[in-house]
Amino acid sequence: MSETHAPFALPGEGKLLALDVGLARIGVAVCDPLRLAARPLALLTRRSRRDDFARLAQMVQTQEAVAVVCGLPLNMDGSESDQARTTRKWAGRLAQALRTLLGRPIPVILWDERLSSFAAQQIIAGQPLAVAGDAMSEDAVAAAVILQDFLDATQRGAPIQDVILLPARPATEHITGQQFE
Repeated sequence: MSETHAPFALPGEGKLLALDVGLARIGVAVCDPLRLAARPLALLTRRSRRDDFARLAQMVQTQEAVAVVCGLPLNMDGSESDQARTTRKWAGRLAQALRTLLGRPIPVILWDERLSSFAAQQIIAGQPLAVAGDAMSEDAVAAAVILQDFLDATQRGAPIQDVILLPARPATEHITGQQFE
C-alpha cells in the first residue's frame, strides 16, 4: 500500500462518498456528480470488517463514486490521536478491499474531521421532528459535514495530500477473503 503525500488530483467530475467511521457505526454521505453539495446517505451498523467492506463497496458501485473521503479524527492541536492511527490503518484496508471487490483501485482520501460531530448535532437539532431514519443519524450527518468541508476546501483550491491510492492489481494475483480480516 502506498500513500501519496504530493498533491492529488481527483477526476473533474463524479460522486464522492464520505465516511464517519466509529467503533459501532459508519455514517455515509454522498455528493452530487458536480461536487456542489453533500447529503447524508446511510448509517451502517458495524458487523465484521469483511461485511462492512462489502457493503461499502456496494455503495461505491451503486453511487458510481470515484473516491471515498474518510474522516480522520485528529486531536484539536492537529496531531494524530490513537483513533486517528486506527482509522488510517482501517482506511488502508478499505482501499485494498475496494480494489479487490470492485476490480479497480478507488482513492481513499483522509480528511480532518475535527468538530464534525458537533456540527452534525447542531444540524440535527435544527431539523423538524418528522425528519427521521438512518440518513439523518448523527453519524451520517457528520459524514455529510466532513464531505461538505472537503468539497468547500477543494473548491477554494486546497490541496488533497493525504490519499491512499493503490496501483491496479495484476490480473494474475490470487485474492483470498482473509486479506480483509
